[in-house]
Amino acid sequence: MTQQTSKGITYPESTDHARLWEHLQTLATSADGAIPGSVDVQVFTSSGTWTRPAGAIWVMVEVQAGGGGSGGVTSTTASTAGCSPGGAGGEYARGTFTAAAAGSSQAVTVGAGGAGGAAGANPGSAGGSSSFGSLITCQGGGGGLAGTTTTGSVGISGPDGGSGGTGGDFRVQGADGGAGQVITLQPVKHNYGGGSFLGQSRRTTGIVQGSSSGLNGHTYGGGAAGASNGAQVNPAVAGGTGGAGIVIVTTIKA
Repeated sequence: MTQQTSKGITYPESTDHARLWEHLQTLATSADGAIPGSVDVQVFTSSGTWTRPAGAIWVMVEVQAGGGGSGGVTSTTASTAGCSPGGAGGEYARGTFTAAAAGSSQAVTVGAGGAGGAAGANPGSAGGSSSFGSLITCQGGGGGLAGTTTTGSVGISGPDGGSGGTGGDFRVQGADGGAGQVITLQPVKHNYGGGSFLGQSRRTTGIVQGSSSGLNGHTYGGGAAGASNGAQVNPAVAGGTGGAGIVIVTTIKA
């Protein structure tokens, strides 16, 4: 006769009167099945379907939503200047599930980076949401507003970082996008792209009076930096595209 520990390890009862090595063999064989034997990692950079590997014990899922795009800016003259806000970073979450709770398969959605606003007074788009079935969802970062051209000073607030998703054991909101600001015809470079848990913040450009399109956000899930035009004859410029999201599924197998 045998009994089991709370973790499922089988051991023989002392009344079996078996030889000592048989007791140890039974215990070792049972314990061997409880020790993880290998790790399976599946990385999704585009949407698809996760299928649970054979022998799965635990499944850890990381979900990163896409970053927001930044806005465009209209053309300028020697007496006007403009600057658009940066896009915000996407939300991140992580969760650990038993094999049964993870299910035999799950639909995986990977959020795209938000599109940058076209050249001119056009806003950027929000980053796409990412998810692992209904177990974990994450929201994309907000898109930056269009840049406003001014003959003096103006400030445009940056968008909020992605938040409001569901599921998981650990969650991080995306960072807000930097503001678009012009002070007495000088574009002030506060319009950085907001960072995410898996993507760094995107720096602003160093050009002040010149013309600069928005800078694309970093993968994974970073927001794009904003565009700007200084007080000189410059054509309209476009915003940058946010960094795409990602889903990483790590399975511990027997």
